[in-house]
Amino acid sequence: MQDRYEEIYRGFRWEVPQRFNMGWACCGRHALERHRFALYWEDEDGACAAYTYWDLQQQANRLSNALTALGVKRGDRIGIILPQRPETVVAHIACYQMGAVAMPLSVLFGPDALEYRLHNSETIVALVDTVSLPNLWPIRERLPALKHVIGVDGARESGTLSWESLLAQASRKFDCVDTAAEEPALLVYTSGTTGPPKGALKPQRVLIGNLPGFSHSHNIFPQTGDMFWSPADWAWTGGLMDALLPTLYHGYPILGYRGRFDPEKAFHLMEKYAVRNTFLFPTALKMMMKAVPEPKRRYEVTLRSIMSAGESVGETVFAWSREMLGVTINEMFGQTEINYIVGNSHTLWPARPGSIGRPYPGHKVGVIDDAGKEVEAGAVGEVAVHRTDIHGVPDAVFFLGYWKNPEATQNKYSANWCRTGDLAKKDEDGYFWYQGRADDVFKSAGYRIGPSEIENCLVKHAAVANAAVVGSPDPERTNIVKAFIVLTPGHQPSPELEAELQAHVRGKLAPYEYPKEIEFIDALPMTTTGKVQRRVLRLREEEKKKHLMAGKR
Repeated sequence: MQDRYEEIYRGFRWEVPQRFNMGWACCGRHALERHRFALYWEDEDGACAAYTYWDLQQQANRLSNALTALGVKRGDRIGIILPQRPETVVAHIACYQMGAVAMPLSVLFGPDALEYRLHNSETIVALVDTVSLPNLWPIRERLPALKHVIGVDGARESGTLSWESLLAQASRKFDCVDTAAEEPALLVYTSGTTGPPKGALKPQRVLIGNLPGFSHSHNIFPQTGDMFWSPADWAWTGGLMDALLPTLYHGYPILGYRGRFDPEKAFHLMEKYAVRNTFLFPTALKMMMKAVPEPKRRYEVTLRSIMSAGESVGETVFAWSREMLGVTINEMFGQTEINYIVGNSHTLWPARPGSIGRPYPGHKVGVIDDAGKEVEAGAVGEVAVHRTDIHGVPDAVFFLGYWKNPEATQNKYSANWCRTGDLAKKDEDGYFWYQGRADDVFKSAGYRIGPSEIENCLVKHAAVANAAVVGSPDPERTNIVKAFIVLTPGHQPSPELEAELQAHVRGKLAPYEYPKEIEFIDALPMTTTGKVQRRVLRLREEEKKKHLMAGKR
């Protein structure tokens, strides 16, 4: 195939208007075409629904008016603790069009995880369903800024407001606020190595910054007949900015599914709704490959594009997708703060198995050393994105900064380079090859996990004197969460205590954060300044797993 990369990359120009609103861009303007289709929705219990852009806009207008009546002002934070469901889409549109800041939170978060984020962000309204309400309610009185809780689909406690009643009483007419492109619109918390999670504050124009990568990773999206679906949670950047909002921006339909990921169900959904475009984590792809090795023998699959990110796809899955699905996977790399920056677009430039690709148009991406200088081709360094593109124009994908944390924002940069914390090397042709994290954050089944929050949770247990958490290599999930525990005097290691500690974390954080393995040790490896050397533990785990795998051969 012809490699058109240089022509496309160098010919790209950012076009960011001074005034821009994601609510209008993703729904309002499309709703003017009364019958333009927007959303299919289904859940694991069999409930189904369908919505036009006009349908979504009418509900968003009602919600914006209801929130205004509750005292929500421009810039106020609204917690959206909802899964993939129509109300989640409505909530985002409503927030953006009224100038409020949407703060998506996973329904998997336990009370501790919710409390920190809601308290730190000074969220004034939270939207919940029957899954997330039980985790919010025990901490409700410890959140002085939280004025109202709105329950969706029968989520009720004394003092909650009914979504259905609020919308029924509100006007369906609302004029979109005239927002600047730089105005805050979205607050997404991301795990860190040290200290609590940090809130990445994003402006209205950040969606424009995501579009070049999104379009190219789906072989020039949109095309006639395109239909998007991804199991990625809309509470995360992957589901929100890599699936939901870009699809709506282009005025195309998307499928939402509320339920646990199941490989055969995934194929069923793609067949039933004629899905043409999808974002699937490598873990999901591996599960699908093992469960249904020859999918076209059982399902009528009409996929034309697959984007994958979060960890390495690997040559086996890459080859399987090409052979059995007829689709070349476009790998992508990005993070919450600066998303969709590197990747492939195999119809325009060759995708190399194992490579995360080349910088997408509009992004000047380099590999830098500790001093912030670019390293030579083939050398390992930290992936970093320049504030401006190759033409000297500000990159539209950048976040505004960390919420109430200017020091962390400053530390994110080396001069004009924004550091990702991920290591890679770049070859002579400009392809990036991922080498791992520069810090202690790790990926597990597509989730980005920081050790600090888990360690703090473990130490709250009476039996734990100290704890260190690392990613332990796992063939299915890339890594699993492993905790090294130093016990307090009077407590002894036992399977019962191990199960108790796992349940302790599961009940307070997200299910994917609980330690699947626990090892009790006498002391943690420490630096002379008293910091835990997680790297020592991580290398030990890598060596241990390597020997285990060798013994199975």
